[in-house]
Amino acid sequence: RCAELQIQLTEAVSTLGGQKELIAKLEHDLSTIQALSAVHRPDAEGAAEPGLEKIPEPIKEATAQFYGHPPSIGTAFPEGQVDSLLSIISSQRERFRARNQELEGENRRMQHTVHALQSELDNLRADNIKLYGKIKFLQSYPGRGGSRDDTEQRYSSQYEERLDPFSSFSRKERQRKYLSLSPWDKATLSM
Repeated sequence: RCAELQIQLTEAVSTLGGQKELIAKLEHDLSTIQALSAVHRPDAEGAAEPGLEKIPEPIKEATAQFYGHPPSIGTAFPEGQVDSLLSIISSQRERFRARNQELEGENRRMQHTVHALQSELDNLRADNIKLYGKIKFLQSYPGRGGSRDDTEQRYSSQYEERLDPFSSFSRKERQRKYLSLSPWDKATLSM
C-alpha cells in the first residue's frame, strides 16, 4: 500500500508541475493580449492595424477555432472578441488554479498517510523483534521443542543485532556525538 501511495504521490507531483507550466504559459499569453488592448485602434473599421503582427500564433489559432474560421494574418480582432478570449483564458486559469490547489491538498494528505504508514511499519517491526525475544526466552526452558519457522528466522538476525554489545555501543556513541553537535551542524547533517 505504501508503494501505491508513493506512485500516486509521484503522479500528483508531476501533474502539479505540468499545471504550473500551463499556468505560466497562459499568464504569458494573457499579458500579450493585455498589451494588445493598449494598442491604439484606428477610427475606421476594417483599416489595417499595425500591432496585430505581434499576436502569438497559439492565440490566433485558438481564436480561429473558437469562431470557426481560419486565422488570417491581417485580420483585425474586434474589441468583443479580445474580451471574450480574455474571459475564456481567465476562467480556464481559475479552473486550473482550483484544480492545482485540490491536487496540492491531496498531495499533503498522501504524504501524511505515507508518514503514518511508515511509523506504523517501524512500530510493528519493533514489536515483532520483542516478540521474537520472548519466544527465544520461552524456548530456552528444558523440554520445549525448537522447531523454527520463517517468521522466527526473519527476526532472529534483528534480535541478535540488538543484543550485540558492539553495535549497541556504536549506536550510543553516535547518539552522544550527535547530541554534542551545534544546532547548525545538526541542521547540516539532517540535510
